Amino acid sequence: MPASKFVSAADAAALIRDGDTVGLIGGGGGLMEASTLFAAVERRFLETGHPNKLFVIHALGIGDRKSRGMNCFAHEGMVRRVIGGHWVWSPRMQALARDEKIEAYVLPGGVVMQLWREIAAGRPGLFTHVGLGTFVDPRLGGGKMNKAAREDLVEVATIDGKEMLRYKPFPVHIALIRGSSADAQGNVCLDQEAANLDIYAVALAAHNSGGKVIAQVKSAVEVGKLPARAVRVPGAIVDAVVVEPNQSMTYDIAYDPSMSGEKRSPVPREAPQPFTVREAIARRAAEELRDGAVINYGFGIPDAVARLVAERGDVDRYYQTIEHGTYGGSLLTGTLFGFARNPSAMIDAPSQFDFYSGGGLDIAFLGFGELDASGHVNVSRLGGLTVGPGGFIDIAQNARKVVFCGTFDTKGTEIATGDGSLRIRRQGEVRKLVRAVEQITFSGTVAMSRGQEVIYVTERAVFRLTPDGLVLAEVAPGVDIRRDVLERMDFTPRVPRDPVVMSAAHFTA
Repeated sequence: MPASKFVSAADAAALIRDGDTVGLIGGGGGLMEASTLFAAVERRFLETGHPNKLFVIHALGIGDRKSRGMNCFAHEGMVRRVIGGHWVWSPRMQALARDEKIEAYVLPGGVVMQLWREIAAGRPGLFTHVGLGTFVDPRLGGGKMNKAAREDLVEVATIDGKEMLRYKPFPVHIALIRGSSADAQGNVCLDQEAANLDIYAVALAAHNSGGKVIAQVKSAVEVGKLPARAVRVPGAIVDAVVVEPNQSMTYDIAYDPSMSGEKRSPVPREAPQPFTVREAIARRAAEELRDGAVINYGFGIPDAVARLVAERGDVDRYYQTIEHGTYGGSLLTGTLFGFARNPSAMIDAPSQFDFYSGGGLDIAFLGFGELDASGHVNVSRLGGLTVGPGGFIDIAQNARKVVFCGTFDTKGTEIATGDGSLRIRRQGEVRKLVRAVEQITFSGTVAMSRGQEVIYVTERAVFRLTPDGLVLAEVAPGVDIRRDVLERMDFTPRVPRDPVVMSAAHFTA
């Protein structure tokens, strides 16, 4: 055992060789992001041209839409292949994918996290139903997002007469992880972090592949000072540790012990939000809640449902979960999606996805980019741009009830509301209810075969998925069904004689 595993960031970056497969952890807003290590690798490449032709994998979105996170790796020649669960936080990487400068793939976030464990255990890949009927199904593209992506990473398998997908394993040469503190032996503690994510899984995958595990932490402690139960990554699988005293919990919050679960604190009151259609959508979507339900909120408009539940003081009526591994608490929104104050429990994210995949989730509130006549939803590729689903597929495909929340159209829409009704002053330029989605991220066909309840809530209409397709179930007060709904869709849903009119309370400021 070496006397100490502490090294400089530059020395840690030098451990990465050209062509290495590099596993990353992290989430939007700086969650668990090893920012100093990322910057050191980027600096070395810009100064020396090495390491180059990297194969980079990450389960969730990492970055700030500008220069941090995956943006550190978004240099032509630095990476040759990227498997990303979510890409929207790195426009530069999206541009490399669009311009065919890299091999671009997208796999479900939970699948990536669970695949780490299969790689670590030396098993023949991840066998799961997650992804069937979506764009990661090899019959619908296999997760390939551009022409440069040619290798098949997924295949169809039949086990006990049931179709499954097999996500193929690969060796991991480097894992870049982050923790709160570590000792000279490399034991890593996460006590001041806001989630566990897939830190142990990716570290174990690298170690058991014969690769190296490099950890960034905020502080160094003496050997023997870390309680055994506080160590989430044992020193036996860690090769190097970089201490960054200025490490921040998020991009904007240096440290908040209520977010790491170390102590409970009063939740800061948010400034009052102006009443918008987001609020109207959230109010209608919240009607689908039931006491005692285990629920998940997706990124975007669904987080308005989370805010509404908190404002009503109803948090304790449900078991709120985040795919990052967090239960309970007050969920943060926007760029801090994935964080929670005063959580009740924190588990590893791969285990959270086990819970989802096995049917443990009662209700999921998720966004949508496009919706078509078959009930298919697209959130992963919009306007030809690689977006990625994060944990969307793992969640949407397995929740007993899925409530999709989103605006009816976009770009230039002008709506008047707040007085108990809704009036369309200007229709949006971009239709979201289309004849066929650009990419299937959620399959209405698979949902029907699995017996899921599926609802689509917009500001002007609510649709339900049936074996015969979409039914227009409800309309907003003040909306003309033909002019504002049916003529603004690229397909015709089933329309009952008297659709229900949504409550005027949803549209009252």
